[in-house]
Amino acid sequence: MELFDYLEKYDCEQLIFCRDANTGLKAIISINDTTLGPALGGTRIWDYESEEDAIIDALRLARGMTYKNAAAGLNIGGGKAVIIGDAGKIKSEELFRVFGRYIEGLGGRYITAEDVNTTTQDMAYVNDETDFVVGLEGKSGDPSPVTAFGVFRGIQAAVDEVYGSDDLTGKVVAVQGLGAVGYKLCKRLYEAGAKLYVTDIKKEIIEMAVEEFDATPVTPDEIYNVDCDIFAPCAMGAIINDFTVEKLKCKIVAGSANNQLAEEKHGEMLMEKGILYIPDFVINSGGVINVYEEMKGYNKERAMARASTIYESVKKIIVISKEQNISTNKAAERMAEERIEKIGKTKTIYLNK
Repeated sequence: MELFDYLEKYDCEQLIFCRDANTGLKAIISINDTTLGPALGGTRIWDYESEEDAIIDALRLARGMTYKNAAAGLNIGGGKAVIIGDAGKIKSEELFRVFGRYIEGLGGRYITAEDVNTTTQDMAYVNDETDFVVGLEGKSGDPSPVTAFGVFRGIQAAVDEVYGSDDLTGKVVAVQGLGAVGYKLCKRLYEAGAKLYVTDIKKEIIEMAVEEFDATPVTPDEIYNVDCDIFAPCAMGAIINDFTVEKLKCKIVAGSANNQLAEEKHGEMLMEKGILYIPDFVINSGGVINVYEEMKGYNKERAMARASTIYESVKKIIVISKEQNISTNKAAERMAEERIEKIGKTKTIYLNK
């Protein structure tokens, strides 16, 4: 596929390639849509198998951020950046400062934050060169606690729909991935009375979850076969696919991972199986809500209160899905697209800024 075909497929406004020989920086910034405001989305580092894989990931993630930000009712567009390489080898102050200068050169069209394999310290280096970065220490900081809270609220809404009550006592949850968000989600689920099955690629963090949450450990391949009420994907994307969807033994799929569906058809497949899927870009929007509040003058209580409304957003998506007889992922996209269209019409009034 040609490059502009990729941009058309993901409805992307702009794709920026960044290279620096001195630091080894190879980065791609995808600005998907700026109808609602500047494109906001984190920067992740990943050792992609090919540059094409990196481009596709940036485009997919940025499109997801457009939907996420719109569905959350935020006045920002969607973007994402990926840095190609092994995070354990390429990270340096110089690399992030060079990357920050590239962001500064975009004049505010893109605002970044931490993501997979980047930290608040990394963003502090970026901040040395540009103000177009959020999620900084001393401000909103680590977004994972708010993200985990939002996912928890989304799970409660799903459980209420399926079981008639949002009480999680005795509910069995299979959690895939015990990173910053997944582990904090486990804590909330455990405290709410849920029984946990967990898996991760890191043995030591599984052992911590077993000790702290009385969780049952399973291998990465076994997590799909767990007989559970809720499957919570909290690792990488595209894990709901032709191979895994047939294995699932749950009533609900709801987790923090981005781009959980390998293809749109897999949302319909879940629906046909009677599994309620809570779209990732809605349920995991607590993190972007957190950094958005930083842009307005950070207040943690306000951020948590806004993240709590993910419960109502999930309920609204379920209603749309039922009324229009479409999958929940389609319903969530329509909800986001409707807001972009309505707010976009206000932009016909010229402002001399």
